Amino acid sequence: MNELIENIFKTTGTLSTEQIMMNIVMALVLGLVVFASYLYTHAGTIYSTKFNISLVMLTIVTAIVMTVIQNNIALSLGTIGALSIVRFRTAIKDPRDTIYIFWAISMGLCCGISTFTIAIIGAIVIFLFLLFFGRIKNSDRLLLVIRGNRKIEGEIESTVFNYFNGKTNLRVKNTSPETVEFIYEISRKQYNKASVNTLSITDTLYKMKSIDYVNIVCQNDEING
Repeated sequence: MNELIENIFKTTGTLSTEQIMMNIVMALVLGLVVFASYLYTHAGTIYSTKFNISLVMLTIVTAIVMTVIQNNIALSLGTIGALSIVRFRTAIKDPRDTIYIFWAISMGLCCGISTFTIAIIGAIVIFLFLLFFGRIKNSDRLLLVIRGNRKIEGEIESTVFNYFNGKTNLRVKNTSPETVEFIYEISRKQYNKASVNTLSITDTLYKMKSIDYVNIVCQNDEING
């Protein structure tokens, strides 16, 4: 019984120095692939070089940890216990950043257990996918914000309806005893098509008087703190 327990908790294999170096070097190479992908496909407001370098380091560190653990259950349990006391409070502002973090970790895991074929094929597929689709932004929708006197509420609605041929979506309508505010969603294609008119939508609305302001905002799916 004691021998069985000892066999379970001892390392089942010993890696050579060459294999360890190969794991770390491959982790570095694939980490640089993640680095290049984030650099060329980043479409956010602010590009963080520190975050991108951290992705490379995350790949290498994960590979080192996996190389140390290998099939040693005692070490794996100890590592889980050590990581469980660490709290990560860094706010992820772009959902794509989370994907890059998981990508870096997965590359490190593959390199740590020397499954280079899976790591390379996975890196190529993800890199090509992000290269073509990583810069897609939700910028084809516009928000038209109108605030004016509540007495001309119906006139504002009919003006917007006629100007865009009814192809607008009323998202928000805020009212007070004296004022009213509308927020319409318009496709960029419809906005450009309607803008060929003699007067722009802003000039058309301001001709009505009693309009406090007219704002046109490009919708963005990013969250900036």
